[in-house]
Amino acid sequence: MTLSDFWFLLIAVLWVGYFVLEGFDFGVGILLPVLGKDDARRTVLIHTIGPVWDGNEVWLLVAGGATFAAFPEWYAALFSGFYLPLLLILLALIARGVAFEYRGKSESARWRRNWDIAIVVGSLVPALLWGVAFGNIVRGVKLSADHQYVGSFVDLLNPYALLGGLTTLTLFTLHGAVFLALKTTGDIRAQARRVAGSIGLVTVPVAAGFLLWTQIAHGHLSTGISALVAALCLVGALVANRAGREGWAFLATAVTIVAGTATLFLALFPNVLPSTVDSAYSLTVTNASSTHYTLTIMSWVAVAFTPIVLCYQAWTYWVFRKRIGVEHVPVRSGR
Repeated sequence: MTLSDFWFLLIAVLWVGYFVLEGFDFGVGILLPVLGKDDARRTVLIHTIGPVWDGNEVWLLVAGGATFAAFPEWYAALFSGFYLPLLLILLALIARGVAFEYRGKSESARWRRNWDIAIVVGSLVPALLWGVAFGNIVRGVKLSADHQYVGSFVDLLNPYALLGGLTTLTLFTLHGAVFLALKTTGDIRAQARRVAGSIGLVTVPVAAGFLLWTQIAHGHLSTGISALVAALCLVGALVANRAGREGWAFLATAVTIVAGTATLFLALFPNVLPSTVDSAYSLTVTNASSTHYTLTIMSWVAVAFTPIVLCYQAWTYWVFRKRIGVEHVPVRSGR
């Protein structure tokens, strides 16, 4: 394995971590109007992810930074071709982060309701657009001989990419519902399980269609294996949820996301951004990477600091592992 191959693998791992952890964050935000029928219930939902949501976003920052440092050509082509979708994702994440911080700054019901809307939109937009973006990355885009994007925004809205967006949207929402069933008590817990079952009925055919399309158009043996694992775990999550085994259901949706993301990166390799104009114009792990010296320094830094970050985040989840319910949040008067 070359260093460029190693960094492609590491970037894939970073995206896996981001989608698994931020995925349930997005799901909780999307389900806010569904499971949060009053302010107390919405507060409970937000508190389930309150201690961890900002730490989960670190995975995105590291993935972006690693791509910039290890594959500058890939980074440049992505931001030139996907400028508008990535800008929308960035604005949504900013609005969502501000909403988490400012929602509790006033007792006004209208104030909290407006920030709740920002949380819902700020969760739904990235959950949809990340799937669209990765669908286009795997499918390929119009790259010229000098690796410049020569397509339009409409080209990114192709059926395969849109199906990818629906897959991430429904899968993250299911992941969030299962997480809420695992983290809450009482009526919210029971309703979250029912909602997870309903969402699963939509997620299974959508995700199966996307995985099958990926396998037919871009797959090989390894992608077929990972896609099969994703499909089996998704069905297993619904079975476990129906049986009331929230922990197993959450583990199954997490493995579904891991295997599904692995399928996309396996289908992509050794390209990092295929060209639909001419395969010779595609960006690969070889022609898009930084120098050997740069990758060597980055590797030593990753080896030194990655265990520290993982231990800290694991400790955070352990500290805030208990379930919460309406009885654990203060009563607000509202006005």
